[in-house]
Amino acid sequence: MADTVILSEGAEFDHVIKEVSKYIHLYVMAFEKQERTLTRIDKREKMYGGNGTVYMIQMFDQNELANNRLAAYMVLLNKGDESGFHTHNQRNEQELYVVVHGTGEYRERTGAEGPERKKVLQKGDITAINSIGYHSIENTGDEPLIMFVITTYNKV
Repeated sequence: MADTVILSEGAEFDHVIKEVSKYIHLYVMAFEKQERTLTRIDKREKMYGGNGTVYMIQMFDQNELANNRLAAYMVLLNKGDESGFHTHNQRNEQELYVVVHGTGEYRERTGAEGPERKKVLQKGDITAINSIGYHSIENTGDEPLIMFVITTYNKV
């Protein structure tokens, strides 16, 4: 897994916010909290062995949700940026990707070496990822690929 760098200010932070804000309004109103835009941006180079950079725009603080990964925007700004194959089996989590903007290729497989199933995703598409499945996503378009990610904990 790639190292995570937290961006909270600076030119790169401003660039990501400017690009994403062209397509969506970054807005959060957590229960009984002041409205705001976001808490931080996690920058991940070569995420899960993928190519390029993936930005995770975190919309909530850890103490606002049971799992801080519950609600974030996954942003792949450039064509070829990719989150490599990975699973959430160890954390027993499932994920939903809701494509907000752009085009990408979603890939999944059962097991680390199973046959791949591929699907082109575009605005409005939703994927459901089981905790035992391996999956990846790549920006295959010329515009940023922006997805709202919802992670759920699957109690056994």
